[in-house]
Amino acid sequence: MTARILVVDDIPANVKLLEARLLAEYFDVLTAENGYDALAMCERTQVDLILLDIMMPGIDGFEVCERLKANPRTAHIPVVMVTALDQPSDRVRGLKAGADDFLTKPVNDLQLMSRVKSLVRLKTLTDELRMRAATARAISLEEGLDGTLGDEPGDILLVDGRASSQERIIRALKPIAEVTSMSDPQAALFQAAESNFELVIVNANFDDYDPLRLCSQLRSLERTRFLPILLIAEQGDDDMVVRALDLGVTDYLMRPVDPNELIARSLTQIRRKRCNDRLRASVRQTIELAVTDGLTGLHNRRYLDNHMKLLIDRATARGRPLSVCITDIDRFKLVNDTHGHDAGDAVLREFANRVRAAVRGADLACRYGGEEFVLVMPDTSAEMAAGVAERLRAIVEREPFRVPGTDVFLPVTASLGLASMLPAGDSPDALLKRADTALYEAKRSGRNRVVAAAA
Repeated sequence: MTARILVVDDIPANVKLLEARLLAEYFDVLTAENGYDALAMCERTQVDLILLDIMMPGIDGFEVCERLKANPRTAHIPVVMVTALDQPSDRVRGLKAGADDFLTKPVNDLQLMSRVKSLVRLKTLTDELRMRAATARAISLEEGLDGTLGDEPGDILLVDGRASSQERIIRALKPIAEVTSMSDPQAALFQAAESNFELVIVNANFDDYDPLRLCSQLRSLERTRFLPILLIAEQGDDDMVVRALDLGVTDYLMRPVDPNELIARSLTQIRRKRCNDRLRASVRQTIELAVTDGLTGLHNRRYLDNHMKLLIDRATARGRPLSVCITDIDRFKLVNDTHGHDAGDAVLREFANRVRAAVRGADLACRYGGEEFVLVMPDTSAEMAAGVAERLRAIVEREPFRVPGTDVFLPVTASLGLASMLPAGDSPDALLKRADTALYEAKRSGRNRVVAAAA
């Protein structure tokens, strides 16, 4: 793993020391001697992580961090404050300014590299999500992610082996979160997988259990893979902290726990999770929109083109039947010409609803274009497909379609053409062509009927 790291410090010796350590791990290192240079550098070049000194002339590290986090172009860059200040109040002030972590001078090599690698991994994931969301916005598939992340209380799972420390932590977090506390790590793992927590706090105070085992299991489960984990470790237990960060733990605290720092770090993790959840939701929405017909909610032709070959190949490999039905709304142009395109759209939406009611769970229903729809029916013989198609034809004809906002009810029928995959195999184009020919025959012979292509 490599990344571009900006070291900001007004003392050249400190810069050289950090630069040497990072270069030895094959990181690309940039340097700045004051806050103004650092802000300018972040504006004009890509930076993956910032190691930021606090005590500098001009503007101090707190203000630099605040400006970085207030700028949408740089807000996502992780900031680690490297400072001789070691008071809890300084840490809390830095965390409130937006810092992702603190390293106290002289910097411990193990914690430096573990923290840097952990934050770089996190930024890589966030960058991927941001890029996909930005692509969606650029092609107008979804609206931007502007807006607040919500200030409602968080939902935290506390895993702690001692009742006394559970009570202290719950009391400290009460202003910002609802806390569920558990002392059994395995029960907590199941609880985390079945609930929607925004943060798990693991207190490493168990007498006969390795807390890193729980952290590893949380990272292994699909439901909890991206759930932030805050580890509370014993002062001086650097080896556990380093191993925890390598496992994917997102943050840590050393005992004795300062309540204000606990609150600040917990809020940071909760807000980051909410941001990443929104990004992931936007990516899922983008994918859905790319393969979904906006009017009817069925899959679109793009999805059909990409998916149908897979279904045919699977049926061929297993020696199973597969059938295709193309259906077309009869005299649909007359609906648009007589009642307007709004009425036509309403008919298409209702037709799609009736298609959903007629098809089975394994069938693929798509809007092919205009008033044409396609059903792909895996594991379906020609006889079974004829039954599905006839059921759909009857559902469409049975009740008139109401034009929304009016008392107008339109009688609607559909013609359907069927084709089944040849025993020797088939191509999507050939199969659709035979179904389309059968549909043409259904139209030509009087509409409102099902016609199957010759075998």
